Amino acid sequence: MREHAGVTREELKQSAAVTVAVLMALGLAAAWSVLIPGVDAWENIVAAVIGSLRLTGPVAAGFAAWVALRKRRTLRGRTLGAWRALKAPLAIVVVVLGSFAATVLVLAVKTVLTEQAGPVSLPGLGVGMAGLALYSVIGWVAGWFAPFAITPPLAGLGCYLLFSRLADGGGWADRLAPGAGRPYDLFQGMGGAAFLDQTIWLLGITTALLLGWAALVTRQAVVLACALLAVLAAGTGVARLLAAPKPAAAQDIAYACQEWPITVCLHPAMRAGLTELGTAFTKIASRLAGTPAAFTRVEQRPLEDELRPTPGLAPIHVRDLSAGFADEASYEYVESLAAKCPGTPADGYREIVMAWLRGEPLPGGPLPEHEYAAAWFSGLSEHQRREWLRMFFSDFQSCRLSSTHFGGGPGESGRRRSGTARVTATAGSPQQVYPVYPDAGDATVTDWRP
Repeated sequence: MREHAGVTREELKQSAAVTVAVLMALGLAAAWSVLIPGVDAWENIVAAVIGSLRLTGPVAAGFAAWVALRKRRTLRGRTLGAWRALKAPLAIVVVVLGSFAATVLVLAVKTVLTEQAGPVSLPGLGVGMAGLALYSVIGWVAGWFAPFAITPPLAGLGCYLLFSRLADGGGWADRLAPGAGRPYDLFQGMGGAAFLDQTIWLLGITTALLLGWAALVTRQAVVLACALLAVLAAGTGVARLLAAPKPAAAQDIAYACQEWPITVCLHPAMRAGLTELGTAFTKIASRLAGTPAAFTRVEQRPLEDELRPTPGLAPIHVRDLSAGFADEASYEYVESLAAKCPGTPADGYREIVMAWLRGEPLPGGPLPEHEYAAAWFSGLSEHQRREWLRMFFSDFQSCRLSSTHFGGGPGESGRRRSGTARVTATAGSPQQVYPVYPDAGDATVTDWRP
């Protein structure tokens, strides 16, 4: 049986097949965990396969280090030509890229069976391939210069820690690591230009490392000169990458909308969530009807945009379509209606109104006044609560709610110790809400304020 680079041909074939299978299995598992639940978009698939490099990359580095140390032990100081030196590491790169292509193919089969939004990001796939090549070359260089049995696992662990730290570091450092950035926002897209610059950087540094190693092994000036050119290419990629502005969110989105009973509009990749969101926000819209926050349209916005409710429109954030996404979006929207009032009694009154808008049981609050207010507010009908909110919406928004807005509080005597309310109307004027007290019969109080 012939030997090839310190490994028999049969061993090389078997190890390559096992490596492809392991990398593909890890790639699919990792990509599936990165996929944004419920999002039907090609960009989601691309971001997932790039994210899978966190696991597949270290395995590729370990495999390359194992082959490199076997090759060096066999050569035992023999002189190599440039092509012969580069043949083995290039073969490893081809093997790991084959596993990446297989992972992409399996996920692509899934996507073609469903209607997907957006185009395939070829620069994004380029980042994934260039990133895997970099992992492999780092492993190869480590295995060559440290031909010990412990080197392959150390190479894999070192690559994992290095690139995970870069990716999670924030700022400019995360742009250098092979990744798509997190969290991924559908409204910003994949940033084709940024991915192209990132591919140039990754290919440049990979080529520089490989040719630099080959120049040391072969002692050929031409190979060293090519390595220096690769360094220039990598520097160009870094300069372009760091100078590029952050991609802005798309302004014109062809929303997918559901028109009834209220209009709900989402990014087309999330159209599967329209019905559930419509159900959740219809309830909120019914409670806000007739108030300054009334709306008839719900519209998804980029994750980084601040939610600013406007008359007739409810802007929302939807990160994914996992279980409970509609409740999360509605909770965030309701919270945006009024500022929090930490450390003040007004916050307890605010929470009573918030709980009603969310359809939750009214909280008692930290003070006896809050318990009384919750009991008083629970005695109102839905229509009366809407009228109450219409009258006191500015106080609700600006942390000015007090016991006088909820029947006067438990410490008051006389008529302010009651608990129901009645809607009255006069000709030519809108309906008004006034408290009605048991000891006052049918009498009404025309002013709630102190």
